[in-house]
Amino acid sequence: MFSSALFVQVLLATAAFAIPTSRERFAERVARRASGTRLSHPKQSVTGLSAEVASGSNATHVDYSSNWSGAVLVAGSNTYKSVTGTFTVPTPKEPSGGSGTHSASAWVGIDGDTCGNAILQTGVDFTVSGSRVSFDAWYEWYPDYAYDFSGFEISAGDSITATVTATSTTSGTATLINHSTGQQVSHSFSRQPALCEQNAEWIVEDFEENGGLVPLANWGTVTFTGASAGTSSGSVGPTGADIIDLEQNGRVLTSVSTSSNSVTVTYTGS
Repeated sequence: MFSSALFVQVLLATAAFAIPTSRERFAERVARRASGTRLSHPKQSVTGLSAEVASGSNATHVDYSSNWSGAVLVAGSNTYKSVTGTFTVPTPKEPSGGSGTHSASAWVGIDGDTCGNAILQTGVDFTVSGSRVSFDAWYEWYPDYAYDFSGFEISAGDSITATVTATSTTSGTATLINHSTGQQVSHSFSRQPALCEQNAEWIVEDFEENGGLVPLANWGTVTFTGASAGTSSGSVGPTGADIIDLEQNGRVLTSVSTSSNSVTVTYTGS
């Protein structure tokens, strides 16, 4: 009896030791970030797609990018002052035939398409490395790199609302709300490179670390619901937004659709 009980206790202690604590998970994320600067980029357009590749697209008028996938509104007479959207954090997977560490990022932002001078953005990175997944919540005013929100816990399946607001062309706020945990974080910017306020976007990105795009994870589907952009004359939804598909090495990897209040970005890997 005693030996059996002792064996169970040892087994439980071993199992508990194998499960990383939140502090250990945070340390892992910090170490990964420290290995190279994490940076979003303006949309990097891909031109000259073959007719065969282009015919596989999910929409008639589609832009292709090596790092962005999603939807972008381009301002006419109005300018964009805020962008918001709510999404469920996906469980990232390795792409077919892939191994090692793969990542992607879901975010909302202002500028970066027709105006590449600056981007005000916030979102969540998701990373898979073998059987381990991790998540990073961040804010960024490009061309500066991204900074992690501290103490903001994220798990797959959490409902996240991301919002950016430009209080002027050089100042603003980035806010994330985790409806699953009740947490909210925000960062205020000032004296930043000037926004044009021409673009409002809902994007899944292949971001940069160590001077190059990270190997891209299969995120399944990310849907931004409650998607809207604030202008000087009121709020608008993503209806009529430019669709952007992610294309790498001659392959279109995503399918994007929009409605009056949502943007759906699906990894197809095709």
